[in-house]
Parts: sequence; structure tokens; C-alpha cells
Amino acid sequence: MPDLLIKLYNLPAIDTEARVAANGITIRRAMAPEGEIIREWIGRHFSHHWVAEASVALSHQPVGLYIAIRDGRMLGFACFDATARGFFGPTGVDEGERGQGIGEALLIATLKGMREAGYQYAIIGGAGPVDFYRKKLDALEVPDSVPGIYADMLRKTP
Repeated sequence: MPDLLIKLYNLPAIDTEARVAANGITIRRAMAPEGEIIREWIGRHFSHHWVAEASVALSHQPVGLYIAIRDGRMLGFACFDATARGFFGPTGVDEGERGQGIGEALLIATLKGMREAGYQYAIIGGAGPVDFYRKKLDALEVPDSVPGIYADMLRKTP
């Protein structure tokens, strides 16, 4: 999967935060005291690699991790500056909650957070849904970015 480049100074007007809010879902920056709960949730729903990246994002001041919650229950998350500075991700939504715009709302909130931090561009490393990012954000593929910075990453062995 290629890396993608996003122009943060020219983000499209996407009003998914209001749409998910109408369904009782809040998108907000996480707080450091929530770290253990967030890491446990990510480990249960995703991977140990993502737990490690979330730990880095939670350690920033201000925190570089956004969460989606409803009625005190976590539904999804998105990080920035976790694997590398200027990188968006990882991001994930509970499988049973997908299709409501939560992932898109987390994406936009996190990209706005990156812009507020002074970034003009964001990189999505090893982007999964490339067509989604191209359509929603006019993302540009970074040439020769496969396998990118993850090429020599240690992996768990059985």
C-alpha cells in the first residue's frame, strides 16, 4: 500500500462531526488519563503495533490521539505523529459501529489537529483505503513509497 500526501491547508468542507453528533457520538481529543483504557480497547479490536503507536500519540502534549465515544463507550480512534512526525494514523472503528461516518469524522478532526499544530501536509503511511482518501481528501500518492518506512519493522513470530 502506498503512502499518500494530504494538503492540510486546503481541507475540504466535510461535516461528518455534526452528522455523528446527531447520533449521540462525540469526537474529541483524548486525555492522557484515558490512556490505559484506550490502549486496552485498541489491543482488543486491532493490533499490538497500533497499541504501541497509540502510546506514542498519547505521550504528546497536546495529545495526538482523537477518540469517538457514545454513552461513555469508545467506538474508534485516530492518531497523528505516532510512527513518524507528520504521519496520520493508525485509525480504526469498532467493527459493529462502521458505516456511520465515525472513521471519516475522526479523520477530519485529526487532520484539523495536525493543521492546528502547524503542519501544512500530512502523510498517510501505507494507506489502506486509498480510493477513499483520494475521493474525500484529493490525496496524492507518493511515488515509490511501497514498502515505505515499515519495510524493516520487527514482526511477532509464532
